[in-house]
Amino acid sequence: MAKNEEQNEELNQKSGEEPPKPRRGRQRSSSKEENAEAKKEGVSAEENKAQNNSGTEASEPGQSIQQTTSSPADSQAPSAPGSVQVQEEPKPQLNLKELKNRKIQELVKIAKELGVEGAQGMRKQELIFEILKAQAVKSGNIYGEGVLEVLPDGFGFLRSTSYNYLPSPDDIYVSPSQIRRFNLKTGDTIAGQIRPPKDSERYFALLKVEAINFEEPELARERVHFDNLVPIYPNKRLKLEYDKDNYTTRILDLFTPIGKGQRGLIVAPPYSGKTVMLQNIARGIMANYPELYLIVLLIDERPEEVTEMERIVKGEVISSTFDEPPQRHVQVTEMVLEKAKRLVEYHRDVIILLDSITRLARAYNNVVPPSGKILTGGVDSGALHKPKRFFGAARNIEEGGSLTIIATALIDTGSRMDEVIFEEFKGTGNMEIVLDRRMMEKRVFPAIDLNKSATRREELLVDYKTQQKTWLLRKVLSPMNPIDAMEFLLDKISGTKTNDEFLDSMNQ
Repeated sequence: MAKNEEQNEELNQKSGEEPPKPRRGRQRSSSKEENAEAKKEGVSAEENKAQNNSGTEASEPGQSIQQTTSSPADSQAPSAPGSVQVQEEPKPQLNLKELKNRKIQELVKIAKELGVEGAQGMRKQELIFEILKAQAVKSGNIYGEGVLEVLPDGFGFLRSTSYNYLPSPDDIYVSPSQIRRFNLKTGDTIAGQIRPPKDSERYFALLKVEAINFEEPELARERVHFDNLVPIYPNKRLKLEYDKDNYTTRILDLFTPIGKGQRGLIVAPPYSGKTVMLQNIARGIMANYPELYLIVLLIDERPEEVTEMERIVKGEVISSTFDEPPQRHVQVTEMVLEKAKRLVEYHRDVIILLDSITRLARAYNNVVPPSGKILTGGVDSGALHKPKRFFGAARNIEEGGSLTIIATALIDTGSRMDEVIFEEFKGTGNMEIVLDRRMMEKRVFPAIDLNKSATRREELLVDYKTQQKTWLLRKVLSPMNPIDAMEFLLDKISGTKTNDEFLDSMNQ
């Protein structure tokens, strides 16, 4: 440890920075093993070691590591008379993220081309390691990408979506000097040049930061923190209607319009079609707004539902299934939230579809230290604070950008805890979609209780003419019971191709 501190102090003196002060505090359980390994290997001075061992030089930590081979300018210099000028071949490039997404057969083919022996008998993880090592031997460039998690000791790791942002052998080490130089935070999406681990190391190391949140690295210093951004009501509508036969999205557009920055709650009893509704919402967003950043977060769900969602959604699908411990539910959720906040700081529009916030609150109830104050149903009084912070992060930003969160809440499960959790979240959103189980039992879909579902300040999202016609439609449906109202609406809406055509037909 004394040696690591001396190396860090020397590295900071070279770059004109003050040495980092030691931080104290409780270590997160998921990162204890990484901290121990990092301290044991002296990984806090990884960047300095990489520069010294490879014969490279950099004026500041985190800058480009320049190889000592001839530069492009040297190769373009005029050659001596009579000499033959040899044109250098471009260096091969590999991307760690692309390798993870390839099939094992494709990796074996790449390994054979690079001369890796015994590729057929290796596991996928080992094969990727050997490919990258062979690439490094040939002086090729290796690139990687991930979402940063900064640990209490000052250094961090780039987590991969392939492992749902959990610690994995493929994580990329980021030095404290790089974190300080670019003002990096947990949740930043970082891409850059990396190198494979050496003999006594276990992790890849980041050599050069090339992009932060898909933008130039220097822009990270100018961003405003998420908590300092001004929240306002949603005022830009998200139209979900994309197919005349998808009545779910068409009815949602009519009765519960969604805007950028919406904080919506889908109140759902068991077997009422909440997951299918989330899938339809995701389809509508992908069809109409491919530029939006869509994240589907599945907490405590079944593995087959995760697979189905991954095949439907083209965006990110992050999951922590029911066989995972509550600590993993919490860590995955916090990484997704931090990533979304960092993108909003760059004025991006992000949408999170969460299934479900009830099970997320249960996970926090098992993780937080007991306060001694237990509510009805066994809920600790301090357990719901962080789930509320997650749900409350949804907002439309006045300066640009938005974070939309549509979450499901379970009711009528027979658990008193679920009822308490729902009551705590009731009224915190600015949109509610209430599902009816009796409608599902009669196989009437979508099973939406139209009279109980609504959006706050919907006049900011729809024009006056559309609003008046929607109110007239509500007056017609309000005396009916939920099943008759939905059947009546489906009968009328099925004869038209679009909602505009349906509203125009109301005048006739």
